[in-house]
Amino acid sequence: MSDPSLRPAPTPARGPRLGELARLFLRLGLTAFGGPAAHLAMFRHEVVVRRRWLSEQRFLDLLGAASVLPGPTSTEVAIAIGQERAGWRGMLVSGTLFVLPAALIVLLLAMAYERFGSLPQVDWILYGIQPVVIAVVAHALIGLAPSAIRDAPTALIGSGAIALTLLGYDPLLVLGVGAVMLLALRGLALVAGRQLGAVAGGLGGLGGPGGLDGNGMAGPAAVVTAHAVGLGAIFLTFLKMGLLVFGSGYVLIAFLRADFVAPGLLTDRQLLDGVAIGQVTPGPVFTTATFIGYLLAGVPGAIVATIAVFLPSFVLVGLVHPIVPRLRASPVMSALLDGVNAAALGLMAAVSFELARTAVVDAVTAVVAIVSLLVLVRWRVNPVWLLVVGGTVGIVVGVTGRP
Repeated sequence: MSDPSLRPAPTPARGPRLGELARLFLRLGLTAFGGPAAHLAMFRHEVVVRRRWLSEQRFLDLLGAASVLPGPTSTEVAIAIGQERAGWRGMLVSGTLFVLPAALIVLLLAMAYERFGSLPQVDWILYGIQPVVIAVVAHALIGLAPSAIRDAPTALIGSGAIALTLLGYDPLLVLGVGAVMLLALRGLALVAGRQLGAVAGGLGGLGGPGGLDGNGMAGPAAVVTAHAVGLGAIFLTFLKMGLLVFGSGYVLIAFLRADFVAPGLLTDRQLLDGVAIGQVTPGPVFTTATFIGYLLAGVPGAIVATIAVFLPSFVLVGLVHPIVPRLRASPVMSALLDGVNAAALGLMAAVSFELARTAVVDAVTAVVAIVSLLVLVRWRVNPVWLLVVGGTVGIVVGVTGRP
């Protein structure tokens, strides 16, 4: 009989795991300000550093897989973490509770917007929070770098991703170039030809980038125009966005303008106000869909738009996540994932640089960013508390006047 002391410790039952996920992602859904990069930094802090649910490599693999899927990357990573922790129930819990608080807040603001015709003044809060977000993202980059940048080829790819992003290239292209370049640098091109041919054949049945249009359906603007603002048209339009928007939640703005402003259903001002609300509320920027849905068809429109735009993320992550370990076992697919990881880190670095130019605008914001980063590196405090402190600094500066 084996020594009981050598047996592995029992893993928590699915019930307790669901409870853990629910508490964590409900809190993150209420406090995850700052956009996708900040969300990912918070996820890493909670599930890799603090709770040790995932290794750095596993977290990077989930991020790399989510990065090549359409839809909001941070939400898809939340869904994948839930699936990793507690199966399909876990993915529903983590994804829903990350999105739901933000959607409800956006809905309340949309109702206030419709009644009063203007947005609350939030510049002074953002003034203090934004430099903290930069520090949170920078700390995540520091933590992820050793796992993503492990040798000269991955360092080259990460640097190239920074350059391509700053030059304005599409994020999906940057990730693809990173994957293919590392594959080539590792000398796997001959093997890749056979394996990728089989993969491409399997994916061919999923359809090309035309999405719903590939089946002969009219484009999203035509769908909305033909059915005015009916719930069916709203559902189809936002479902299509969830299937086609790659790279960043901000790409959604171009789709929204083409689908709703061009046909005259909304004004540019309404669209920009909706994007602003999506930025200043916690959770994914994709909750802008909740705001637009409400303006088009009230509360039912908000519900339908929110479900439609996030539904593809749950389906795609559910399909892709289980095969990530098998992808890792293949030298070719492992190289592609490593290339995507290195490029994704470069993307985050470039985005952080661009955001810093907007967030760090004077001596006060520079001090907030530097002190926040030092606190994170030295004491590993929960970033939420730093966001609270940053918001408080913003309030004080807003009341007394900027320096």
